[in-house]
Order: sequence, then C-alpha cells, then structure tokens
Amino acid sequence: MELRFDTTTNFIYEWTYRKLIGWGIPEVQANILNLFILLAMLLLLLAVIDFITRKVLVKILTSAAGKSTTRFDDYLVNNKTLVYFARLIPIIVSIHFIPVVFSGFPTWISPVQKFVDILLVFGWVMLLRAFFRSVRDHLRTKKGFLDKPLESYLQVINIFMFFVAGIIVFSMVTEESPWAFLGALGAGSAILMLVFKDTILGFVASIQVSSNDMVRVGDWIEMPKYGADGDVVEINLNTVKVQNWDKTITTIPTYYLIADSFKNWRGMQNAGGRRIKRAINIKISSIRYLTKDEIERLEKIQLLTAYIGERQAEIDRYNTETQADRSMPVNGRNMTNVGLFRQYINRYAQAHPQIRQDMTMLVRQLSPSEHGLPIELYMFTSDTRWAVYEDIMSDIFDHLLSAIKYFGLEVFEAPASDDIRYLRAGKGVDH
Repeated sequence: MELRFDTTTNFIYEWTYRKLIGWGIPEVQANILNLFILLAMLLLLLAVIDFITRKVLVKILTSAAGKSTTRFDDYLVNNKTLVYFARLIPIIVSIHFIPVVFSGFPTWISPVQKFVDILLVFGWVMLLRAFFRSVRDHLRTKKGFLDKPLESYLQVINIFMFFVAGIIVFSMVTEESPWAFLGALGAGSAILMLVFKDTILGFVASIQVSSNDMVRVGDWIEMPKYGADGDVVEINLNTVKVQNWDKTITTIPTYYLIADSFKNWRGMQNAGGRRIKRAINIKISSIRYLTKDEIERLEKIQLLTAYIGERQAEIDRYNTETQADRSMPVNGRNMTNVGLFRQYINRYAQAHPQIRQDMTMLVRQLSPSEHGLPIELYMFTSDTRWAVYEDIMSDIFDHLLSAIKYFGLEVFEAPASDDIRYLRAGKGVDH
C-alpha cells in the first residue's frame, strides 16, 4: 500500500518534536517520547469517537428504530448492525493518523497500517454479516420465504465473504496480486475439496432440497433410520434439525435428505385428511348365517333398516328364481352376521361428520390368519391434528367394539393366563 504524507502530517509531528527539543530533551529520547505522546493522543481521540458513535449515535438510531413502523430497522438493531458500523469509524480514523504518529519511525508505518487495514477488512465483514442476518430475519416474516432454507443461503454468503476477505488480507500481507493467491489456490483445490467436503455436499443438498421443494421448515418428516419423527425447525448448510414429538432434537446431515429416503407428511396436511388404517380381528368361529328372527332384530338398527330390506328382497328373489332348497342354509343366498356388520361399519363411517366423504373410504376383509378374520377400516379424518385424529379414531373403534356383540360376533384375542387356568380347572386338573 502506497503511503502518502501531506504537509499537515509533517507539521503536527514537527511541532510536537520541536516542543520536546525546546524543553531540553535529547533528540533520541524526544523522538521516542513524541511517539508515545502522539499515540496517547490518538487513543484518546479514538476513545472519544467511539463514545460518540456507540453511546450517542447508536442510541439515537436505536431509539428512532423503535419508534418507526417498519420492522427491518428493528432487525438491524437486534443483530448489532449499528454497533459494527460504529466500530468502523475509529478504525478509519486511525488509518489516517498512523503516518502522523509513526513519522519518527518510518519503518513501522507500513506494518502497523497493514494491521489496521486487516482490522478494517474484518470490520466490514462483520458489518455485512450483521446486515445479511437482518435480511434473513426480515424475509422470515414474509409468507413466501417461511419454508425456504434461508439459514443455508446465509451460511453460503458468509463463506463467500470470508473467502474474499482472506484473499484481500493475503494480498495486503504479501503485497501480491489477488490472482497469485487464486493461482496457488487452484493447485491446492484437491486438498480444499477434501477439507470442505461436508460443506460442499451440504450446499449442493440445500439447493436440491429447496429447488425440488422436498422439505420446508415446519414440515413433519419421519426418518426412522436416524430416529427423526417430528417437525423440521431449522435447515442450514450442513444439518437439518428435527424436533421430535417427545421434544428431543434430532440433527440430520442435509446431504442425507438426498441420499436416503424419508417420509414427509406435508401432503397429508395439505390434503386436509389423515388416514385411518386399522382392523378389528373377528373370531372365525363366531361367523355364521343369520336367522329370520335375528334379521328382524337387526333391522331395527336405523343405519341398516333400508339396506336389510333391499338386500333381503334381492336374496328372496334370487332364491325363488333358482328354486333353492331353503331347508339347508348353505343352499341359495343368505345374510351373514359378519357381512351385515361390515355394511354397518360402512354406513356408520358415511354418516360420521368427521370422516372425509370425498376421499377413499373402504371397509374390507383381509386374509384370514391365526388371529382371525381382519375387518379393516381404510378412510380419512377431516382433522389432521394428532390429538384430534386420535380422538376420532378411538371414538369410532369404541363404538364398533361395543356394537359387535349385537351381531353375534366375537373379537379375537389371545387367551390370558386366567382363561388357561379356568380350562384346566374345568377338566379337573390339579393345580
């Protein structure tokens, strides 16, 4: 950096130096004492400027920001943007006075001024960081940016600023062109790729996650491999933070959202319907044909009255046309208790005010197993909130488990220890 000394600089130094000589101080000691006097005066001046800027100017601007109707200036204050700006002023002033203070020691001017210039560079970096943080906080209040990984973008900007600052500092210290540093950097790019591998992968992943709209802040994601099941609270360059339902925090590398599979429940929340997929296991030995008296009794169930009438007329017509021998129930067509119970569930769901009628609704039999015959309910609730969803599903199954006995059906359950002891006692086995 080229140093320029104006007449004012020489005048100030010469004036203080001549005063010391006039007081009878030897030249060598006068030169050293002159340095300390001018340095003390500079420090005092910087302290006064710092007080005026930080204690007066910053307070005035902070008070004005609090009274304004806009919120951006509040974010500038919260991120200490004004404080970092105030710190630049003493540094800039000191740069202009360094040639004055060190006029008696010309060889010191260049290194001291380089040191202050470096402080100025990082002062500007800190000011810009605070400004971009304020921009991030302001954008978070905008609806269009709520689901964007702003933290990742901010980290990329910070890395770029520190990279540029490093090049400038290198140029100042070595007095070489910044392009020389970039040339040397190209030779060591392989090492840098290794050192910043996670950062580079995270940056690429953040761009893909954002551009493909895979994950947003506030999404409920499920990633069992990493123990994540909850809401995304933060997406930054290297990690995604998920607050699980037990209030623990799981941190997932951003790159893994691209490399591994995960479930995003946003589609369910946007659709406004949450799926119920649960079965009641019917004890197969309780399944049978219904007698005429049982049909007449079940016809009193309001949800089944119309269906039973139509179904029975259809069955009678078919049996008459095929001349089925009704002395044996297997001949012809008959109503079964499990079939009627399935129709009851279907009509109960159709009449339920909290079941979505415009989405898939099934009441179906699954393959029989050692646990009986599963009757599965496949439908969607109209409320996606977890607690409300659980209440709706519980109320439905509370009702169905209570109603099943009126159809002569039994729910399958594995025998308990009391059941086994009871059977042993009935057979007269000592215990």
